[in-house]
Amino acid sequence: MDRFEDIDIKELDFPDTVFVRDIESRVFQSIVMKCLSSIEGVSLIEGTFFDHFLGREAVDRVKGVYVEQDSKNHSVSIKVELNVVYGISLPAKSEEIQTKIVKDVVHLTGLHVSSVHVVFKNLVAKEEDLQPQEELSVSPDENIEE
Repeated sequence: MDRFEDIDIKELDFPDTVFVRDIESRVFQSIVMKCLSSIEGVSLIEGTFFDHFLGREAVDRVKGVYVEQDSKNHSVSIKVELNVVYGISLPAKSEEIQTKIVKDVVHLTGLHVSSVHVVFKNLVAKEEDLQPQEELSVSPDENIEE
């Protein structure tokens, strides 16, 4: 006779299931970059912002987005270094950036954002200066086949 035949499985006490989720820094960098792409007048330093979207550089080498995770408190701290167009109100732009980043990170990851540190590194004269220069250009004296 099996001594476990008469035991109801509902009577057994199992430990609670533990769910673990790891999110790489690259994910947070991508979220921040997507946020910044919707905000006018700013870009990451050294043009890596656009290089990422064009697939020219690996995301883990993005300059200007630094992420620190606290797995104990399920929170994340983000630092963003930016170029900004001259004439834009820095306090207003900083608040816009911070609000957008917090909203998107919380919505997409479920983690608490403990801080968003915005560092304005450079002022640029106009919006076009935020765009990286073309890597390949044709000079007027080169022959072009028609």
